[in-house]
Amino acid sequence: MPRGAKRLGLSKMNFGGLGPQMIKHVMKKHNALSLTQLMELAQEQGVKLVACTMTMDLLGLKQEELIDGLEYAGVAAYLGDATNGKVNLFI
Repeated sequence: MPRGAKRLGLSKMNFGGLGPQMIKHVMKKHNALSLTQLMELAQEQGVKLVACTMTMDLLGLKQEELIDGLEYAGVAAYLGDATNGKVNLFI
């Protein structure tokens, strides 16, 4: 999202900003990578990240607002790729 991964809310359990601090503490305690680090690692390993153009249109997002290295496709292209994929994640 245009605000960046570091400023995302913690679903509906944000608790006035306390929720993300608690989760970050737990993640650090267990040596888990941050969302930003995970996305960078995925890109380094060649994971194909696809932004849905319909969702972008609905939310009024432009390509220059999103992170670099994304591909852009509609639902039909996603479904075509998903049928051939070994792992599929739709968010």
